[in-house]
Amino acid sequence: MKKYTIETIVGIFVVFGLLCIGYMTVKLGHVSILGDDSYPIIARFTSVTGLRAGNPVNILGIEVGRIEKISMDQENQKAIVELRIKKGIKIYDDAIASVKTEGLIGDSYLSIDPGGGGELLGPRGIITETQSPVDIIELISKYAFGEIKSDKDVKKGGSKK
Repeated sequence: MKKYTIETIVGIFVVFGLLCIGYMTVKLGHVSILGDDSYPIIARFTSVTGLRAGNPVNILGIEVGRIEKISMDQENQKAIVELRIKKGIKIYDDAIASVKTEGLIGDSYLSIDPGGGGELLGPRGIITETQSPVDIIELISKYAFGEIKSDKDVKKGGSKK
């Protein structure tokens, strides 16, 4: 009888452990099981360097969604970024989407200024005003090789040599 009691207790712990692992997988993987509480928005960029599916979408520094898919429009030579935004977040047709980087060499994310002067964007709405990421490597190389003038040089009216 004692053998079955120990096996039952071990079985309960195993089932509880599997339920915990399943819960954490869903929470950390940003997977929705019971229903989708988000809607799709599309943004068109000239460059999305460093951005990938799964990166966060922020408004005012608060995460409001994720990047679902990145593809290319061959006709217009644009990168198409499909986003999932939480329901209840209002984004207008004059919104501005820009690719930002956390820190100097951190992960990229999409920042949205939601606008407010136009019509509300519905599901599959398109954000047309976008800003591509700044190429940090290019800026550093320009500064290192003297292609960027410092404030002192601009005030003097001369160039750095």
